[in-house]
Amino acid sequence: MLKATTLTELIESNRNVPRSITYLEGENDSREVTFGELYERATGILYHLQRIGARRGDKLILLLANNEQFIDAFWAAILGGIIPVPVAPGISDEHRHKLLRIARKLGNPYIYSERRTLDRIGTFAAQVGESETFANLRSRTFLIDDLDDISRPGKPYMAQPDDVAFIQFSSGSTSEPKGVVLTHGNIVANARGTLEAARFTENDVSLSWMPLTHDMGLIGFHIMMFSARIHTHLMPTELFIRRPLLWLSLATRIRATILCSPNFGYRHYLKVLGDRPIDAVDLAPVRLIFNGAEPISVPLCNEFLDRLEPAKLKRTAMFPVYGLAEASLAVSFPPLGSPLQTLSLDRHRMNVGDPVERVPNTHKDAIELVSEGKAIPYSLVRIAGDDDQPLPEGRIGHVHISGTNVTRGYYENPEANAEAFTPDRWLKTGDLGVILEGNLYISGRAKEIIFVNGQNYYPHDLEAIAQRAQGLDLGKVVAAGARPRGAQTEQLVVFVLHRGGVEEFLPIATEVSRLINEQAGLEVADVIPVKRIPKTTSGKIQRHLLEESYEEGEFTAELEELAALRTAQRGPQSTALNQIEDSLRVICEAALPGKRVDVEDNLFEIGASSLKLIEIHEQIDRQYPGLVDLTELFDFPTITELARHLEDKLAA
Repeated sequence: MLKATTLTELIESNRNVPRSITYLEGENDSREVTFGELYERATGILYHLQRIGARRGDKLILLLANNEQFIDAFWAAILGGIIPVPVAPGISDEHRHKLLRIARKLGNPYIYSERRTLDRIGTFAAQVGESETFANLRSRTFLIDDLDDISRPGKPYMAQPDDVAFIQFSSGSTSEPKGVVLTHGNIVANARGTLEAARFTENDVSLSWMPLTHDMGLIGFHIMMFSARIHTHLMPTELFIRRPLLWLSLATRIRATILCSPNFGYRHYLKVLGDRPIDAVDLAPVRLIFNGAEPISVPLCNEFLDRLEPAKLKRTAMFPVYGLAEASLAVSFPPLGSPLQTLSLDRHRMNVGDPVERVPNTHKDAIELVSEGKAIPYSLVRIAGDDDQPLPEGRIGHVHISGTNVTRGYYENPEANAEAFTPDRWLKTGDLGVILEGNLYISGRAKEIIFVNGQNYYPHDLEAIAQRAQGLDLGKVVAAGARPRGAQTEQLVVFVLHRGGVEEFLPIATEVSRLINEQAGLEVADVIPVKRIPKTTSGKIQRHLLEESYEEGEFTAELEELAALRTAQRGPQSTALNQIEDSLRVICEAALPGKRVDVEDNLFEIGASSLKLIEIHEQIDRQYPGLVDLTELFDFPTITELARHLEDKLAA
């Protein structure tokens, strides 16, 4: 039973517990830090934060890619009553924009980072006219490069349950990130409910590759595990992206009992695994694999379980859960040890207020949902109509949550707060769902949000990027998330109003794809010309109609014509490749299966998302160690440019 009422009490009570956090940096590279050592390091860092002026209630942006450095700094802030604000460093311009927007929103925050990362932010800020914002931030910076002595402890502050613990800004979208304010009481209540529902014990062993800037990574697989006094293992997200097979190899080695991943992680693992044997993987000890953070694909769950059956992975280990940052993470869990429970509905009969009408999963319009269980202790869930009044069981509606784990609102955002809560103070999650026989099924989104790689993006943010393409204006571009028949996950699709021919549309499609890829780090599945954009009588875009048309295959002819034009325009593959260009082309084509990469192709125009760039950079670094920085792929986006850059480095 968790007795602490605040995170401060939690770390104080765990000081003398013989448990550890292990940081896994590679196949044979790890570092173990005991709970006692973590406390000492945190108080040592707190001394430096207090020395530069950080006090109780001040905000501290954590801009750190290294898990160990992040955890140390997070607890340093918590112990001092300083409010940590995790922000992902990222590699794209939109990530840097997001940091600067958050800094402005926070007023006068402090920042804890490394010199190299901060220098890049400074260069970018100067380019986009944000020098003043950066100068203010730079004056309140503590660089980890300057951390040479943590022997002197800072002065801890004993927090109260109603004190703000930290602020979790929305992942993915960048134009106006919303900061979820979580108190110590919120987080401890959710930790207590999670511990009771999942029956964690000190004998469990956890492994996670989720980023600590994501609520599943920070709350689910650090704070929750720390609360349960579980030996936690943290693997860098980039390491998983580069070497996904290492994930379950490490799980085998440490005999992990608790794992996690959103949809894209299972897909990424299976894609790289291919037909390889998995004789060396033994997942018999695994009792729970948390599956959340984005809509859950039943076929993908089954494919993963089928493929890992020889590794002794129990089918009852797959644990589909529902949660969100506003709930301090967890909302509902299925019964422990139960197989997947699914529900097939007609995708055309899933409007708010509709009664559940089951169809066979073989039905042409079937969509298969998975049960995400019942509300965990200290959390409440209800289904409501458009009028925010509760609906009876068996009717589709808006998912509302309440409880001691739920945020009191967004940071200095009265408009968002007014929109987020019902008059009786239930929080509107923005999800649609149904409760059937007591179990929650998520059926879709009421809010227009696109899920990509475990993060959520607002369509208007991506549309704003796409509209930078020549000749495109507001209202002519619609970004949407769609799952075509047979696809396991949602894909990013962009519809563009275009009344001309397909041939003249090709450069527009190429530019839109490149802009979104380059600026947001996302791969666009398709850019589609449409003759009209459906709208309501009040002028609101009806994305769902375009999504349904795409999923039904109504744009197949246009897409096939675009593909044929691309092939014809590119002509035969160039044979005049020098050695460096040839090796780079092989690397790029391996990372982008099914795509032919020419030396003059812009990687962002042909679908090299930020995840693909990490894979490409990993292989380049193996052949040319230390010569190319990941961010330089943005500066030299074609093989020709990158090869020339490499030749200069080699010559030097």
